[in-house]
Amino acid sequence: MADVEGQVINEELDAEREARRRLALAQIRQYPDTALRMEARPVEAFDEELGQLVARMKLLMRDANGIGLAATQVGILKRLFVFVPAGGEAVAVANPEIVERSDEVETDDEGCLSLQGVTVPVERNVEVTVVGRNERGEEVRYELREMGARAAQHEFDHLDGVLIIDRTTPAARKEALALLRPKIVLA
Repeated sequence: MADVEGQVINEELDAEREARRRLALAQIRQYPDTALRMEARPVEAFDEELGQLVARMKLLMRDANGIGLAATQVGILKRLFVFVPAGGEAVAVANPEIVERSDEVETDDEGCLSLQGVTVPVERNVEVTVVGRNERGEEVRYELREMGARAAQHEFDHLDGVLIIDRTTPAARKEALALLRPKIVLA
């Protein structure tokens, strides 16, 4: 016998999760928004306002089912991103710097919360070390591998106005831009 009540609850949870995802994505700038191409400025004040921004970004990232989100993606031109290091909780990095990169690189498919429906191959360093400050101004250092390293490099690129379509192959870029191009609907 099927668990009808459990199935209904799961469908309601899935519908609620999808509604939260859509609401979060509506608050994230989408290509070709000009903020996505702008270079962010250093964070200077580590105050309550920054803490509120970080909390909002973490929530948006989680609700949108992402693993990283840069301030430029929410229209704030500050050198700040949030991401989830492998197996950890979401963290914030203000004024990030990549101070070490492995020689080993790997190409893998990447998506972006600001380029919905697009996945393209991007070459990234397999390991990176990122330093910066958290939302309280405390120094942080993350030695990252694989997905954590990929996510940090992706978000770091956003702070310089660089998107995954800038780092992919010409063929993948052409295909992605065709997907992103507004569609004309004839009624």
